[in-house]
Amino acid sequence: QVQLVESGGGLVQAGASLRLSCAASGRSTFSSYSMAWFRQAPGKEREFVGAISGSGSRTYYSDSVKGRFTITRDNVKNMVYLHMNSLKPEDTAVYYCAAEFKGGGSTGPQAYDVWGQGTQVTVSS
Repeated sequence: QVQLVESGGGLVQAGASLRLSCAASGRSTFSSYSMAWFRQAPGKEREFVGAISGSGSRTYYSDSVKGRFTITRDNVKNMVYLHMNSLKPEDTAVYYCAAEFKGGGSTGPQAYDVWGQGTQVTVSS
């Protein structure tokens, strides 16, 4: 199984860009996992942001971030990234990285086996 650690969160102004990173470690083959980003704002349920297949050839995004956010991965470095552009105050949340063994871009959090601890992103207006 993999372990996940997110980084890169912070406080930015609306319209800015930010890149989140998720480092995976463990004895499992990283490319066997599809990876996803979720976010959770105070008082709200955890929300699917996007996912990427194990090979990196397929990506999936929620409508709320499509065209602004991009997910990439580096299977040599065991890293996955969330590139966020044109940030809005409603993007403010704790962002979580998650892994699904041999997954297919599931949008529901229950599909994911492993979670990171989260990183806070705050977008000011």
